[in-house]
Amino acid sequence: MQPSTLVLLHSPLTGAAAWGGMPGELRNAGFQVIVPEVIQDTEPPFAGRYVAHAALQIAAAEPGPSTVLVAHSGAGPLLPAIGFARRSAHQPVHGYVFLDAGLPRPGAQASRLELMTVEDAEFAAELQAALEAGDRFPDWSSADLTTEVPDDADRALLLASLRPRGLEFFREPLPAPTDWPDAPCGYLHTSAAYDVPARLARGRGWPTVQHTRGHFAALADPVGTALALQAVLDAC
Repeated sequence: MQPSTLVLLHSPLTGAAAWGGMPGELRNAGFQVIVPEVIQDTEPPFAGRYVAHAALQIAAAEPGPSTVLVAHSGAGPLLPAIGFARRSAHQPVHGYVFLDAGLPRPGAQASRLELMTVEDAEFAAELQAALEAGDRFPDWSSADLTTEVPDDADRALLLASLRPRGLEFFREPLPAPTDWPDAPCGYLHTSAAYDVPARLARGRGWPTVQHTRGHFAALADPVGTALALQAVLDAC
C-alpha cells in the first residue's frame, strides 16, 4: 500500500494525545496526516457518535485520493463503520491498519465486553464485575503508566486525555457492516495485551509487524512506531 493520507483514530477511552509525536514523524516521511479528536461521544449511541464525528472531521480535512485508516486500541472495532461512511461519501479508503487494537466481528454485532472476552476472558470478567459495581474504566494512575510511558510530560498528557466509561458503554452493540473488509488490512502489534487480536489478524492473512514498545508505543517511541507502521503499509 502506498497511501497519500493516514488518518490516526484514537481510542474512545483516550484522546488524540495518545498519538504523541508520531503524527509529526509521519508528516516528515511525506504523508498527509489527519488526527481526529472525537469528544462528542459521551452519550449513547457511543459508537454511532464516534463514527459520525470522526467521519465529519476526516471529510473536513480533505484527505488525499488514497487514504488509510489507522486505529489504536478501542477504535479498532469501529474501523468498518468509519470505512463505510467514507464509502457512502464516494471516497472509499485504501486500507486499514490496527495498531495494538481490537478487531471487529464482521457481519455480527457484538459489544466491547463480548469482544474482550475473545481477547482475554479473565480480564473481561474482572472488568464486567467492576463495571457492574459502579466503577469506570480506565482508572489508571501515573504510577500505573510509568513503565509504559516513561516520559513525565507525555504521561501527564495521556492521563489528562483519559475518558473513563461505565457499563453502558461496554455493553453497547457495535455497528457491523456485512461487506467488510473492503480494502487491505494490516496489524501493528506492540504489546502482549493484544496477542490474541494479532494472532487472529495473522490467521486472516493480514501482514503483521511486531514492535515491542508497549501499548502506547506512539508516545514512548514515535520514531520507531512510525517506521513500524510504514513497514505494515509496505507489506499490505
